[in-house]
Amino acid sequence: METSITRSRGSKAPIEAVMNCVFLVCGLTAVASVVLISIYMIASGAPAVAKIGAPRFLAGQIWNPESGKFGILPLILSSITATGLAILIALPVAISVAVYLTHIAKERTANAILFLIELLAGIPSVVYGLLGAILIAPIIFKIQTALGLPMSGSLASASIVLVIMILPTIISVSVSSINAVPKEYNDISLALGSSKMQSIVKVILPAGKSGIVSGIVLGVGRAIGETMAIMMVAGNAPIMPELLKPARLLTVGVSMEWAYSSGLHREALYGIGLVLFAFIMIINVFLSFALKNGGAKR
Repeated sequence: METSITRSRGSKAPIEAVMNCVFLVCGLTAVASVVLISIYMIASGAPAVAKIGAPRFLAGQIWNPESGKFGILPLILSSITATGLAILIALPVAISVAVYLTHIAKERTANAILFLIELLAGIPSVVYGLLGAILIAPIIFKIQTALGLPMSGSLASASIVLVIMILPTIISVSVSSINAVPKEYNDISLALGSSKMQSIVKVILPAGKSGIVSGIVLGVGRAIGETMAIMMVAGNAPIMPELLKPARLLTVGVSMEWAYSSGLHREALYGIGLVLFAFIMIINVFLSFALKNGGAKR
């Protein structure tokens, strides 16, 4: 008996060693990819920022490559505003839907809704742009007309489209995170006299916080990196952001002008890419830090 167990362990050892090597290579590849992308973005974007001057590039309010003005403050603020509004609107909706699907809806209903939500996540962004241009933009046009503003694309339209685009991602990740919380947590909370909603709000959601934060990070990444749908509804004017006026986001600035850019103009677009990359890194670090601190205090 001992001999057979020893042989079994001996036969598994080479397979485990091979799989460990495969997993190690995959992990190192992921780390190397991040490092190489970081190096490439810094090497490509930093020279333009240095030539233009960081204060003029980051705080300048005029983007006009023909006259040599490369201020991207309006683009930065528009991106932050649109992404922030989208997250503020989408997050409570996404968490509410996730709670409904995991703890309130019947299993068949929850599976059907979750299937549709995952299907929504796979729709190309240009389709969202078309829907925004056909359904959302006309509503904003009416508001603009009522206020005496010219009818045009707007930051409000872009934000609403982003809300619709990031909802499926945050909902799917939140559902997985809530489902991963052990059922005993809920049972113990109910046994101690909590109501169903108190148990969900005070026990289940805090326990699944890390997954929900991951969903937020993915949603922010998609929102701040979206291009095509935003280009179709935002109006694309590089001016300081106002909800009912046209706006140009950072990604749109790069995609609109890349084809005909050259020289310092092309380098400035690389600089915009570097700023976008820095935004994503800062958001990830900030949320991870906040999550760890929150877990430590709890």
